[in-house]
Amino acid sequence: MSLVSLVVNGSSAPQVPVFSAGVDLVNVGIAVTDRKGAHVTDLTAENFEIWEDGKKQTIRYFATGQGGEPGPSLHLGLMLDVSESMAEDIGFTRTAAVKFLNTLLDAVDITVVDFDTEVRAATYGQTDFARVIERIRRQKTSGSTALYDAIGIYLDGAGRQDGRKIMLLYTDGGDTRSVMRLPELVDLLKASDVTLYAIGALDHQSSSVRFQQIAILRQLAETTGGQAFFPRSTKELDNTYAKVLAEIRAQYTVGYLSTNERADGAWRKVEIKIAGKDGYRVRARKGYYGVYKQKP
Repeated sequence: MSLVSLVVNGSSAPQVPVFSAGVDLVNVGIAVTDRKGAHVTDLTAENFEIWEDGKKQTIRYFATGQGGEPGPSLHLGLMLDVSESMAEDIGFTRTAAVKFLNTLLDAVDITVVDFDTEVRAATYGQTDFARVIERIRRQKTSGSTALYDAIGIYLDGAGRQDGRKIMLLYTDGGDTRSVMRLPELVDLLKASDVTLYAIGALDHQSSSVRFQQIAILRQLAETTGGQAFFPRSTKELDNTYAKVLAEIRAQYTVGYLSTNERADGAWRKVEIKIAGKDGYRVRARKGYYGVYKQKP
């Protein structure tokens, strides 16, 4: 299945040269929390072990969101559900999104994807920040919810970006319009290096629908090593955005060159361990698809 990409390329900052081209480069975003759920931000590269299909890998690159070594460029995707069911809360949603963007100023570009029955997407550099804010403030609600197609279109554009990629999804309900099905979307997320943070504002939904949507949004986020949040009302949205921002800031970026030289496109299981530390919880993507090169 193919989706037509609507993403308009924006400007990007120079990349930190870390690896040579043509190698099997794997970048992993990692969040670490302690027993109380607090983010652990003082680890070093020596604290991390990376295993791929049971074989220990050598870390070649390490950065934190808290400063220190310069990390890879940050690309932000902001996904806004503007379907008809959002009518009651769209004003508060616009304000909360703008406040979030005013706090996260280190993204080299921002891809805004607003979706209802249709999907509209464009990427803006930081010099176009005023246009981003204006786009969000002009949002009006109508139509159905093409949630899966919207994520698919964003992933298509993000696949051409180099660096750290964060997708922030805000939605109040399930998909009612997309051509893409959920299993196809999960496969796309597994193949991407995007970290998805989902905010499900589901207080208007019935109990049965709410439970189903919680499960789906958690599945989408956890597939990428991200997290899903479920504020009990729009009044809690500001606090939820603050949690997402703290998560982004606390994320480590670890890079390694896979010892697996096979270009078979197969799924490779990745496991992250924290050496010498007890009681820490690690959240990261569980693997990736290796490169595929057709034999001559």
